[in-house]
Amino acid sequence: MAHSHLPILLVEDSPEDRLATLRAFKKAGLGNPIYTCVNGDDALDFLYQREGYTDPATAPRPCVILLDLNMPGTDGRDVLHQIKNDERLKTIPVIVLTTSGDVRDIESCYQSGANSYVTKPVDLPGFLLAIQRLKDWWFEVVILPPA
Repeated sequence: MAHSHLPILLVEDSPEDRLATLRAFKKAGLGNPIYTCVNGDDALDFLYQREGYTDPATAPRPCVILLDLNMPGTDGRDVLHQIKNDERLKTIPVIVLTTSGDVRDIESCYQSGANSYVTKPVDLPGFLLAIQRLKDWWFEVVILPPA
């Protein structure tokens, strides 16, 4: 089942990683609208539709959240915890997409309710393949919860 019309939220503080992820999804043929937030506080404002995100047309409820862990301020761990402990948000699948392969991070994220944990490959071909597989699984195979 394709979900090409459903919005995705990418939370990534690195401009280079954000751009690489957007390019990789485009190369993988993902047609979903992708909204980006540059840190955890920005992501929470987007999800709760506050601050500069009060218009649902420009800050729609995402079908999936791609979340980096290591960000300044409110980091991805805190964002994940808040999402999965909020009745209105907890059904949104969260894919942790990070450079951290630390076993403590992996265990902590799954205990907090992460739906997937993916380490970013350091080489471009590996990264493109990882994004292609994410796209194939989450947007063509999985049945996502209703918005």
